[in-house]
Amino acid sequence: MLLPTGTQVVTRTPTPAHPAGSVGVIESAPLDPTHAYRVRFTDNSVASFKRDELVVLRQFQRESAGVTDFPTIDADFRQYIIFRCVVGSQAYGLAGPGSDFDRRGVYLPPADLHWSLAGVPEQLDEDATQETYWELQKFLVLALKANPNVLECLYSPLIEHATAIARELLDMRASFLSKIVYQTYNGYVLSQFKKLSGDLRNKGAVKWKHVMHLIRLLLAGVTVLRTGEVPVRVDEPHRAKLLAIRNGEMTWEEVDRWRLVLHDEFDAAFQATALPDRPDYARVNDFLIRARRSAV
Repeated sequence: MLLPTGTQVVTRTPTPAHPAGSVGVIESAPLDPTHAYRVRFTDNSVASFKRDELVVLRQFQRESAGVTDFPTIDADFRQYIIFRCVVGSQAYGLAGPGSDFDRRGVYLPPADLHWSLAGVPEQLDEDATQETYWELQKFLVLALKANPNVLECLYSPLIEHATAIARELLDMRASFLSKIVYQTYNGYVLSQFKKLSGDLRNKGAVKWKHVMHLIRLLLAGVTVLRTGEVPVRVDEPHRAKLLAIRNGEMTWEEVDRWRLVLHDEFDAAFQATALPDRPDYARVNDFLIRARRSAV
């Protein structure tokens, strides 16, 4: 499995500027294992390395401590995937001719791996195939915090794989919904629009696809508070307007006016919502314990 950008690594081979054992951060990852990673060091210099010339910092630390008989992040954890779905533009009904298939899901490792000194990664990423899988506990915590990407996994209409324990998770998906949706969705949209406004001033352009998804997120947030369901597929007339944004057919001023209207609707929905103040932590915790026991 490819290492994602941002991973801290230790070099196994020297460069003219850095000895073997130097610590850096992966700045860019290749699309396949045959090409090189770009690693940035503390002196801000960058060098290229093949995968076998790097070791993940956490793995290096385990090896240094003598913990070498346990699986590392490179172990094949994919066999423990309990849930996989399609999200993104394909699930939203906003896909274009060149749109990727983004897959997300959950994996539940066996107890001996989870309890081992090596532990297990919280997240598995495969950039080449646009796949991300969260370890069950990480997934549950993100869902309790109303992370939009995770909540959309629970409500995706495009489910490709679900074990019995994953079906239990889907059956209790309403337990994750609460008024926290308002703060999480609102906060993200506000911060991103502020950033986009800066891009427009400084660079004269914005990524319209990103703008489209922010408006879509506001629309979804309003619906969650009103109905207690997370909408994934976008219906008309919103679909046509969102595609117009993506295609650059709406001005920034028009989009921003729509955003402000949606913020007002979001505020009103928050005041009237029947969702609880907090998600059902107790039920989710009971589920996690049962799932852990099933992996013993």
